[in-house]
Amino acid sequence: MRREILDAAWEIARESGLSQITLRDVASRIGMQAPSLYTHVDSKMAIYDAMYGEAWADYRDSMLRLEEELPEHPRVAIHRVSRHFYDYAIADHPRYQLMNERVIPGFEPSAESYAPAVAVLEHGRSRILDLGEITEADFLIWVSLLGGLVSQHFANDPGGTRVTDVLAQAVDMWADAVGLPPTP
Repeated sequence: MRREILDAAWEIARESGLSQITLRDVASRIGMQAPSLYTHVDSKMAIYDAMYGEAWADYRDSMLRLEEELPEHPRVAIHRVSRHFYDYAIADHPRYQLMNERVIPGFEPSAESYAPAVAVLEHGRSRILDLGEITEADFLIWVSLLGGLVSQHFANDPGGTRVTDVLAQAVDMWADAVGLPPTP
């Protein structure tokens, strides 16, 4: 039942936006009355919480699969990691919003749902810092650079490739600034 509830909530978010999820709509999509939904979830915020945790766990799993194939060369690796995050982000706007933006007033993920996000950030931070003489500030700039490109995509070129087409150039600018060796 939990899977059906989350699937219905994701469908609504993708059709109408995250803020448009209602318990009544979720219940209707899975063939029950809204009051009956409370036997499975505590509140609409609990649905958001489960969606948040699921999204970050999914991204974590996708990153672990990517890491199995990452090349040793630091610049090639940062390009692959950057492209992976960017593609994951632009593939699903409501998912990205829930994961990385504060678009739901009052929503604060539970410790359990927040754990995969923290794990991704800490693991990614460690991996990026190991690429060379990368500082905490360099890592923050890289994260901000990617987030900014994703935001520009959604704000100014949804469905287009204008921002996507400059991703490699932006990553190279960052890699040059932190002194990663050129791509062989």
